[in-house]
Amino acid sequence: MAVHHFRVRALSLILRSPPSLLPSHAHPIVSIHRLLSAAATASSVSSPRPFAAEAEDYLVSRCGLTRAQALKVAEKISHLSSRSKPDAVLAFLGGTLGVPAADVAALLAIDPSFLCADVERTLAPRIADLGGLGLLPDKIARLIPVAPNSFRNRFLRRNLEFWLKELGSFDKLLQVLRRNSGLLSIDLDKVAKPNLALLQQCGMNVSEIAGISLYSARLFTMNPNLLRDAVERVEELGVERGARMFCRALALIAFMSREVVARRIRLLRKFGFSEDHMLLIVRKAPLVLGLSEQKVRRNVDFLMKDVGLEARYIAQRPVLILYSVERRLLPRHCLLKVLREKELLKVELDYYVTASMAEKIFLQKFVFPYKDVVPSLADGYASKCSGKATNGVAWPEE
Repeated sequence: MAVHHFRVRALSLILRSPPSLLPSHAHPIVSIHRLLSAAATASSVSSPRPFAAEAEDYLVSRCGLTRAQALKVAEKISHLSSRSKPDAVLAFLGGTLGVPAADVAALLAIDPSFLCADVERTLAPRIADLGGLGLLPDKIARLIPVAPNSFRNRFLRRNLEFWLKELGSFDKLLQVLRRNSGLLSIDLDKVAKPNLALLQQCGMNVSEIAGISLYSARLFTMNPNLLRDAVERVEELGVERGARMFCRALALIAFMSREVVARRIRLLRKFGFSEDHMLLIVRKAPLVLGLSEQKVRRNVDFLMKDVGLEARYIAQRPVLILYSVERRLLPRHCLLKVLREKELLKVELDYYVTASMAEKIFLQKFVFPYKDVVPSLADGYASKCSGKATNGVAWPEE
């Protein structure tokens, strides 16, 4: 056991040493190979029982997974004949690279097959490659949990170098990888580069796309033919390339089928929105097409029936369809209604102005000035905003 600990420590020192300090005849991969060969020999004693029988307990006791997580994923490692390979992976992650135990557990809960990786032939060479790019173990330790599959891919170094250049920083890369872990595994020439070229033709840059939504980073790795089709579909909806909302529309439409988009459009038309209205809505707030039918019905019903807005007014301000009725539109509508009934509001207010106003400003303008005149106003408003109030637009009796 002491010999194994010494070898793991020696491997850690090799990985942390700048290339210039290594002997010219001792390449990092060669040193790693020798150490891991010895370590594998030292830990090659077979388990006293088949590993399949202890896989679940192993994931809990050695890897930090919950019992529920282990039960769900144990079969992914049950084919192993012994615990020697998982032990080597854990020693490599925690001892050599210093990946925190919590991150190791999170990684294995998502990808337990990482325990089946060959440290000597797969993981160590990948780490050595990244060291050649100037990445220190602490950064590599942050990288592994967000893109575990990439460390079994021989294109890791090339892909990482490419995306670091495109995104501009390691932290930005981590942010994108958390949304699309496949970024470091795709074929650059067949997928990434053609997609980036098309996106740039549409007036978008990598950083802009990556920051749009949780799904936008998937544009980089989707099938190039499907991406071209998505671009055409956005243009068919009347959003031109280079328009401010083109990127948002594309990040949505690319992952929606034509049938779903068509259903959303038909639903809006049932409420009386014309073709021109539809074009306005998509150009100004393409995310409306991504809402559930229930959300669209609830919002448009409220805006038209309870507030009394016309289709044209809503189409020119489609962000109103995106707001929460229960936590924003209804509470504000009720509060303003109470103030009008008590003749505390002397001027006519534009509905969109009051609905789109930041919460802090709304409170300063319409709640705090009247809290003494209408004692329960602030509490009633807070109750409705929290979702505790019942449906309907009538404010509770004072």
